[in-house]
Amino acid sequence: GHNAPESHKLRVFTSGQKRRLTPAIKRQMRRRSAVEPVIGHLKSEHRMDRNYLAGEQGDAVNSVLAAAGYNFSLLLRWFRQLLCLFAALFLTFQSRPMPQQPA
Repeated sequence: GHNAPESHKLRVFTSGQKRRLTPAIKRQMRRRSAVEPVIGHLKSEHRMDRNYLAGEQGDAVNSVLAAAGYNFSLLLRWFRQLLCLFAALFLTFQSRPMPQQPA
């Protein structure tokens, strides 16, 4: 707000800004552009559009649970890929003829 102390005031940088951009600020802006799609996904897929928990503590709990749900979905996707890899390897070895042992 207008009456905020100096320690609480923030500077806002826009994507088309050319002046007063240090390499660190450019790096932060690139990172922000990588993170924003994840935040949009969390809002739409993991119930972050409406917070039903009260207060600042409710906001913190809601964001932590949404992040945990997102990480869990990434973990499930990784396990699914691993299972498909194991199934493909198993089917590859299953289709090979067994070597005949001399009698």
